[in-house]
Amino acid sequence: MTTAKTRGISILLVDDHPVVRQGYRRVLEHQDDFRVVAEADNAAEAYRAFKAHAPNVVVMDISMPGASGLEAIRNIRARDADARILVFSMHSEAAQVKAAFGAGASGFVTKGSEPAELIQAIRSVARGEHAMSGDVARVLALQSLAPTKSALDQLGEREIEILRQLAAGSTKEQIAENLNLSTKTVQNYHYLIKAKTGMRTDAQLVRLAVECGLANL
Repeated sequence: MTTAKTRGISILLVDDHPVVRQGYRRVLEHQDDFRVVAEADNAAEAYRAFKAHAPNVVVMDISMPGASGLEAIRNIRARDADARILVFSMHSEAAQVKAAFGAGASGFVTKGSEPAELIQAIRSVARGEHAMSGDVARVLALQSLAPTKSALDQLGEREIEILRQLAAGSTKEQIAENLNLSTKTVQNYHYLIKAKTGMRTDAQLVRLAVECGLANL
């Protein structure tokens, strides 16, 4: 079998914006030991590409239409428990970061980071290490020192994902389809999310999601 040592680090690049993928593909392939072997623009295609190419590292955005990168991470790790996935996102909110690691990510780098930081993180993840950009590490450190906890701290990664999709305007039926769940299961999660966060209405849930960086108005 071809190894990372003989052929370098093979990478699957996942982002729903073609221009973004194109730009970062150029950045990554300037490294002699990096090979972008496939691209994907949604969670389902990311899973198919992972099965087809078995990359050493998946570089994954988590904000995509439909099922997000969190669901893709979960599905890929269910197929291969040793899969190495680096989240590459414009978001750095603690809830998003914790959800990504909870789903099985090995690292988290923001798109505001210098290219060198992304490159270093890919190498670290390829070695089986964990990696975070400096701004993500600071957010987590400050959050851990905060005297009050976020309302989202009580939610698991699946609940975070469902809240994100609810705030984006998806119906329970659409969420069920995106996540391969029954509508009844999504309804149960919806109830639990309200109970855990203390929110009584969907409008309050949307406001909470916006305040915590899970959605935009």
